[in-house]
Amino acid sequence: MKNILVPTLALILAIAVPAFARAEEPAVVHDAHEAMLFNRIQLEVDYADRHGGLWNGHLDGWIGGDVDRLWIRAAGEIADGEVEKAELQLFYGRNVHPFWDLLVGVRQDVEPDDETWLAAGVVGLAPYFFETEATAWLSTEGDVAARFEQSLDIPVTQKLIAEPHLELNLYAQDMPKRGIGAGFSSIEAGLQLRYEITRKFAPYLDLVWERKLGETASLARAAGDSVDDTTLRIGLRTWF
Repeated sequence: MKNILVPTLALILAIAVPAFARAEEPAVVHDAHEAMLFNRIQLEVDYADRHGGLWNGHLDGWIGGDVDRLWIRAAGEIADGEVEKAELQLFYGRNVHPFWDLLVGVRQDVEPDDETWLAAGVVGLAPYFFETEATAWLSTEGDVAARFEQSLDIPVTQKLIAEPHLELNLYAQDMPKRGIGAGFSSIEAGLQLRYEITRKFAPYLDLVWERKLGETASLARAAGDSVDDTTLRIGLRTWF
Protein backbone atom coordinates (compact mmCIF):
# COMPACT_ATOMS: atom_id res chain seq x y z
CA MET A 1 0.00 0.00 0.00
CA LYS A 2 2.85 2.40 0.85
CA ASN A 3 4.42 1.79 -2.56
CA ILE A 4 1.37 3.27 -4.29
CA LEU A 5 0.36 5.86 -1.69
CA VAL A 6 3.59 7.85 -1.95
CA PRO A 7 3.44 8.34 -5.76
CA THR A 8 -0.28 9.08 -5.54
CA LEU A 9 0.29 11.91 -3.07
CA ALA A 10 3.27 13.07 -5.15
CA LEU A 11 0.97 13.25 -8.20
CA ILE A 12 -1.46 15.50 -6.31
CA LEU A 13 1.34 17.82 -5.19
CA ALA A 14 2.87 17.84 -8.67
CA ILE A 15 -0.36 19.22 -10.10
CA ALA A 16 -0.69 22.08 -7.64
CA VAL A 17 2.90 23.20 -7.07
CA PRO A 18 3.78 24.20 -10.67
CA ALA A 19 0.62 26.29 -10.89
CA PHE A 20 1.55 28.11 -7.70
CA ALA A 21 5.09 28.75 -8.93
CA ARG A 22 3.96 30.19 -12.28
CA ALA A 23 1.19 32.37 -10.98
CA GLU A 24 1.71 36.13 -11.10
CA GLU A 25 -1.50 37.09 -9.32
CA PRO A 26 -1.19 38.70 -5.88
CA ALA A 27 -2.24 36.75 -2.81
CA VAL A 28 -5.92 36.63 -1.99
CA VAL A 29 -6.91 39.46 0.32
CA HIS A 30 -9.35 38.31 2.96
CA ASP A 31 -11.52 41.09 4.34
CA ALA A 32 -15.11 41.64 5.38
CA HIS A 33 -16.31 39.64 2.38
CA GLU A 34 -15.07 36.49 4.16
CA ALA A 35 -18.12 36.62 6.41
CA MET A 36 -20.44 36.33 3.40
CA LEU A 37 -21.61 32.99 2.03
CA PHE A 38 -21.47 32.14 -1.66
CA ASN A 39 -22.18 28.96 -3.58
CA ARG A 40 -21.51 27.35 -6.92
CA ILE A 41 -23.09 23.94 -7.43
CA GLN A 42 -23.29 22.25 -10.82
CA LEU A 43 -25.60 19.38 -11.73
CA GLU A 44 -25.42 17.24 -14.87
CA VAL A 45 -27.89 14.50 -15.83
CA ASP A 46 -27.68 12.57 -19.11
CA TYR A 47 -29.11 9.54 -20.88
CA ALA A 48 -27.73 7.07 -23.46
CA ASP A 49 -29.74 4.49 -25.38
CA ARG A 50 -27.44 1.63 -24.33
CA HIS A 51 -27.49 -1.17 -21.76
CA GLY A 52 -31.28 -1.06 -21.55
CA GLY A 53 -31.13 2.67 -20.91
CA LEU A 54 -28.10 4.30 -19.26
CA TRP A 55 -28.57 7.24 -16.88
CA ASN A 56 -25.68 9.19 -15.37
CA GLY A 57 -25.80 12.00 -12.83
CA HIS A 58 -23.05 14.21 -11.39
CA LEU A 59 -23.25 16.94 -8.77
CA ASP A 60 -20.19 19.01 -7.88
CA GLY A 61 -19.87 22.29 -6.02
CA TRP A 62 -19.29 24.25 -2.85
CA ILE A 63 -20.80 26.70 -0.40
CA GLY A 64 -18.81 29.05 1.81
CA GLY A 65 -16.61 32.13 1.82
CA ASP A 66 -13.42 33.21 0.10
CA VAL A 67 -11.22 30.89 2.18
CA ASP A 68 -13.23 28.16 3.93
CA ARG A 69 -15.74 26.11 1.95
CA LEU A 70 -17.88 23.00 2.23
CA TRP A 71 -17.54 20.93 -0.95
CA ILE A 72 -20.03 18.30 -2.03
CA ARG A 73 -19.77 15.75 -4.84
CA ALA A 74 -22.18 13.01 -5.80
CA ALA A 75 -22.30 10.61 -8.72
CA GLY A 76 -24.61 7.81 -9.81
CA GLU A 77 -25.22 5.46 -12.72
CA ILE A 78 -28.34 3.46 -13.57
CA ALA A 79 -28.22 0.79 -16.29
CA ASP A 80 -31.23 -1.29 -17.34
CA GLY A 81 -33.16 0.01 -14.33
CA GLU A 82 -30.50 -1.10 -11.82
CA VAL A 83 -28.26 1.23 -9.79
CA GLU A 84 -24.71 0.30 -10.81
CA LYS A 85 -22.80 3.07 -9.02
CA ALA A 86 -23.63 5.58 -6.29
CA GLU A 87 -21.25 7.67 -4.18
CA LEU A 88 -21.34 10.82 -2.05
CA GLN A 89 -18.34 12.93 -1.03
CA LEU A 90 -18.14 15.76 1.54
CA PHE A 91 -15.03 17.90 2.02
CA TYR A 92 -13.73 20.81 4.01
CA GLY A 93 -11.93 22.99 1.47
CA ARG A 94 -9.29 25.63 2.17
CA ASN A 95 -8.44 28.16 -0.53
CA VAL A 96 -4.63 28.34 -0.63
CA HIS A 97 -4.25 30.25 -3.91
CA PRO A 98 -6.58 32.27 -6.18
CA PHE A 99 -7.02 29.17 -8.37
CA TRP A 100 -6.52 26.25 -5.96
CA ASP A 101 -8.27 24.62 -2.98
CA LEU A 102 -6.97 21.84 -0.77
CA LEU A 103 -9.66 19.34 0.31
CA VAL A 104 -10.01 16.84 3.15
CA GLY A 105 -13.13 14.84 3.90
CA VAL A 106 -14.98 11.59 3.46
CA ARG A 107 -16.51 9.51 0.65
CA GLN A 108 -19.40 7.11 1.14
CA ASP A 109 -20.07 4.44 -1.50
CA VAL A 110 -23.59 3.00 -1.67
CA GLU A 111 -23.20 0.86 -4.80
CA PRO A 112 -21.71 -1.52 -5.86
CA ASP A 113 -20.63 -2.00 -2.22
CA ASP A 114 -21.26 -0.07 0.98
CA GLU A 115 -17.85 1.37 1.90
CA THR A 116 -16.47 4.47 3.64
CA TRP A 117 -13.26 6.26 2.65
CA LEU A 118 -11.15 9.09 4.05
CA ALA A 119 -10.28 11.55 1.29
CA ALA A 120 -7.75 14.27 0.46
CA GLY A 121 -7.11 16.16 -2.74
CA VAL A 122 -6.75 19.36 -4.69
CA VAL A 123 -9.06 21.16 -7.12
CA GLY A 124 -8.36 24.15 -9.31
CA LEU A 125 -7.03 25.47 -12.60
CA ALA A 126 -3.82 23.95 -13.95
CA PRO A 127 -1.73 25.90 -16.50
CA TYR A 128 -3.60 26.70 -19.74
CA PHE A 129 -6.90 26.72 -17.78
CA PHE A 130 -7.40 22.99 -17.44
CA GLU A 131 -9.94 22.36 -14.68
CA THR A 132 -8.27 19.74 -12.50
CA GLU A 133 -9.36 17.45 -9.67
CA ALA A 134 -6.99 14.97 -8.06
CA THR A 135 -8.20 12.95 -5.08
CA ALA A 136 -6.75 10.09 -3.02
CA TRP A 137 -8.79 7.80 -0.74
CA LEU A 138 -8.11 5.42 2.14
CA SER A 139 -10.98 3.06 3.02
CA THR A 140 -11.86 1.71 6.45
CA GLU A 141 -10.68 -1.66 5.10
CA GLY A 142 -7.22 -0.27 4.30
CA ASP A 143 -7.75 0.00 0.54
CA VAL A 144 -6.07 2.91 -1.27
CA ALA A 145 -7.42 4.50 -4.45
CA ALA A 146 -7.01 7.69 -6.45
CA ARG A 147 -8.80 9.55 -9.24
CA PHE A 148 -7.49 12.21 -11.59
CA GLU A 149 -9.82 14.38 -13.71
CA GLN A 150 -9.23 17.16 -16.20
CA SER A 151 -11.44 19.17 -18.53
CA LEU A 152 -11.11 22.27 -20.70
CA ASP A 153 -13.78 24.64 -22.03
CA ILE A 154 -13.21 25.64 -25.67
CA PRO A 155 -15.63 28.34 -26.92
CA VAL A 156 -16.86 27.64 -30.46
CA THR A 157 -19.25 30.59 -30.36
CA GLN A 158 -20.45 32.72 -27.46
CA LYS A 159 -23.02 30.07 -26.56
CA LEU A 160 -21.62 26.85 -28.03
CA ILE A 161 -18.89 25.25 -25.90
CA ALA A 162 -16.78 22.17 -26.64
CA GLU A 163 -15.40 20.46 -23.51
CA PRO A 164 -12.92 17.58 -23.81
CA HIS A 165 -12.66 15.69 -20.50
CA LEU A 166 -10.60 12.86 -19.02
CA GLU A 167 -10.83 10.64 -15.92
CA LEU A 168 -8.23 8.10 -14.75
CA ASN A 169 -8.69 5.71 -11.79
CA LEU A 170 -6.01 3.90 -9.79
CA TYR A 171 -6.12 1.25 -7.03
CA ALA A 172 -3.27 0.11 -4.78
CA GLN A 173 -4.52 -3.46 -4.41
CA ASP A 174 -6.98 -5.98 -5.81
CA MET A 175 -10.65 -5.58 -4.87
CA PRO A 176 -12.16 -8.88 -6.09
CA LYS A 177 -15.72 -8.08 -4.99
CA ARG A 178 -15.73 -5.12 -7.36
CA GLY A 179 -13.82 -6.84 -10.14
CA ILE A 180 -10.93 -4.38 -9.71
CA GLY A 181 -7.24 -5.22 -10.01
CA ALA A 182 -4.26 -3.34 -8.60
CA GLY A 183 -2.82 -0.54 -10.72
CA PHE A 184 -4.51 1.71 -13.23
CA SER A 185 -8.05 0.32 -13.40
CA SER A 186 -10.00 2.45 -15.87
CA ILE A 187 -9.91 5.47 -18.12
CA GLU A 188 -12.75 7.59 -19.46
CA ALA A 189 -12.38 10.20 -22.20
CA GLY A 190 -15.07 12.26 -23.82
CA LEU A 191 -16.06 15.34 -25.76
CA GLN A 192 -19.08 17.29 -24.57
CA LEU A 193 -20.73 19.82 -26.87
CA ARG A 194 -23.16 22.07 -25.01
CA TYR A 195 -25.29 25.06 -25.89
CA GLU A 196 -25.55 27.61 -23.09
CA ILE A 197 -29.04 29.06 -23.38
CA THR A 198 -27.93 30.90 -20.26
CA ARG A 199 -24.76 30.36 -18.23
CA LYS A 200 -26.85 28.34 -15.78
CA PHE A 201 -28.86 26.26 -18.23
CA ALA A 202 -27.24 24.24 -21.02
CA PRO A 203 -28.37 21.09 -22.90
CA TYR A 204 -25.51 18.98 -24.27
CA LEU A 205 -24.35 15.98 -26.26
CA ASP A 206 -21.47 13.97 -24.80
CA LEU A 207 -19.51 11.29 -26.69
CA VAL A 208 -17.83 9.15 -24.02
CA TRP A 209 -15.32 6.30 -24.39
CA GLU A 210 -14.59 4.09 -21.36
CA ARG A 211 -12.02 1.32 -21.03
CA LYS A 212 -10.88 -0.99 -18.25
CA LEU A 213 -7.11 -1.24 -17.86
CA GLY A 214 -4.48 -3.70 -16.62
CA GLU A 215 -5.56 -6.35 -14.13
CA THR A 216 -9.09 -4.94 -14.07
CA ALA A 217 -9.39 -5.57 -17.81
CA SER A 218 -8.06 -9.11 -17.32
CA LEU A 219 -10.68 -9.81 -14.66
CA ALA A 220 -13.42 -8.46 -16.94
CA ARG A 221 -12.32 -10.69 -19.83
CA ALA A 222 -12.21 -13.72 -17.53
CA ALA A 223 -15.79 -12.97 -16.48
CA GLY A 224 -16.89 -12.63 -20.11
CA ASP A 225 -17.46 -8.86 -19.83
CA SER A 226 -16.48 -6.17 -22.31
CA VAL A 227 -13.44 -4.05 -21.47
CA ASP A 228 -14.47 -0.93 -23.39
CA ASP A 229 -17.62 0.94 -24.31
CA THR A 230 -18.59 4.06 -26.27
CA THR A 231 -21.81 5.95 -25.65
CA LEU A 232 -23.46 9.08 -27.04
CA ARG A 233 -25.31 10.82 -24.23
CA ILE A 234 -27.86 13.61 -24.27
CA GLY A 235 -28.12 15.64 -21.13
CA LEU A 236 -28.63 18.88 -19.27
CA ARG A 237 -26.25 20.97 -17.16
CA THR A 238 -27.50 23.51 -14.65
CA TRP A 239 -25.94 25.68 -11.93
CA PHE A 240 -27.52 26.90 -8.73
